[in-house]
Parts: sequence; structure tokens; C-alpha cells
Amino acid sequence: MFERTYHPTHPAMMAGASNADLAGQHRIDDLFRDGELVLVYSHGERFVIGAAVPGAGSLRLPDQTEPASAAGLPLLDRRELGVVQVGGRGTVTVDGVATILDACEALYVPMGSREVTFSGEGARFFLLSVPAHRAFALRKVSAADAPPMRRGDAATGNARTIHQLILPHRCASAALCLGITILDPGSVWNTMPPHVHDRRSEVYLYFGLGPGERVMHYMGRPDAMRHIVVGNEQVVLSPPWSVHMGVGTRAYGFVWAMAGENLDYEDMDVADVATLR
Repeated sequence: MFERTYHPTHPAMMAGASNADLAGQHRIDDLFRDGELVLVYSHGERFVIGAAVPGAGSLRLPDQTEPASAAGLPLLDRRELGVVQVGGRGTVTVDGVATILDACEALYVPMGSREVTFSGEGARFFLLSVPAHRAFALRKVSAADAPPMRRGDAATGNARTIHQLILPHRCASAALCLGITILDPGSVWNTMPPHVHDRRSEVYLYFGLGPGERVMHYMGRPDAMRHIVVGNEQVVLSPPWSVHMGVGTRAYGFVWAMAGENLDYEDMDVADVATLR
């Protein structure tokens, strides 16, 4: 049921890696396919990452196929799911309850949900699932639910709006933290100052880029940084030991999702830009 499995990496593995090696291990390509629901598996916090592009039809979250003891059980039997809409309007139906999501809105789907379907021509659903220990309430979350966080400024090219969608003060979850950051026109740097989440893994989905536009996603230890070239609707897996930040050829947006041993948004070790190498 998973198109590919991504394994954990050690920072020492970066020293001899080519750019193609880095992209192959940390970038997910071609998730958004017309008429398909695509899933991949990452051993980093046991993330399941996927996309559903239903077009004129409907797509269903598949049941588990392995191990034998879980075959036939719902994917969310022991998992929770965050769904983010990065396209046009679409509908997510969870055990008969339909929720309409517009662009940049999210839906928290609890552990134990059995039937999850996606529909809506023009809809592009980004899917993020992690193991859970209890079920919380099904909930739609939008940017209008709470004041956004403003960070950065135009003078340094990183003015941006952070929408915290699935976090304890807004939407309860067992392990998943999720939000969307939108850069102001003319700003290109994200996630400044750069930092490391040593207790959590993070997933980035970049969107809002044109065919000829790219983001340089920086990763690695602060004293030995590398980069991955990222296009529209590509995903980067950021391991706990790695800095993460990026700069693009124009303003863009990105979905960020974290999971690990806590739900504290501020749990990060900030790196001084002047010390980066």
C-alpha cells in the first residue's frame, strides 16, 4: 500500500552523499497525481505521507495490507490523520460525516476512523498520519479560527504569516503538530532563524510555485550544511538532527508537520545564521 519506504539517516552519511543521493533520501516527488491517492512511509516518527487528487471521482483511504494481523483493518486503526487542502474546494467524508475544505484549511481525523474518502474536482489533499494512543474529536481547522502569527520583515526578505492549525491550543491531537506558512510577496526566506528539532521529525510540503520556480531547502548540521532543490508540491523529510530553512525564487507557501516526543511548538534549538557553514 506504500509506494516507497524512507529510512532514517545519520548526519555522518551526508559527507559522501551526492546531491542526487540527498534528494533521493530526503525528497518525495510526484505525490500529487490526477485521479490517484498515493502514500509513502517514513520511519521518522512512523509518518505516513500522501496526497489525494480525486478529480471528478472519489478516492478512499486504503485499509492496511500488512502485517497479517492488521490486514483488512483501517489505516487509522491506531493512527491519527491530518488533511490539508492545497488546491480548490473539496470534501472529506469520515464515517459518513462530510466536511468541506477550502484552500489552506485542514481537517483532523481521529484514530479509529474507518472510512475516509476524498472528493472534489480541483481539490488537492495533502495527507499526514502518525501513530496515536487515543482518539480526539474530528475537527475542521482554518486560518480564521485564531489570529495568525506574524514573523520576519520585508527588509530581510522573510515576512511571513504562520497559521498554527493542529496544535494543543487550537486542535487536540495525540502526536501530530501541523500548520501552514505563507510568505509575503517579495519575501523568499522561510523558517528564520534556522533551528533544529532534536526531539521531533518534520515534514515540509512546498506549494504555490510555478513550473520554472524552485526553493533551495537547506539541511544538515549547522556547521556542515547542504541543500536540496525543491519544486512545486514536492516534500522534504527533515530528520531531527538537521537544520531546516529555505530560500525560493519567489514567495510561496509550505505545509509543515511535526511529530515526536512532545507537542511543544517552541521546542527548538535555534542556530545563529553567522555560525552556519
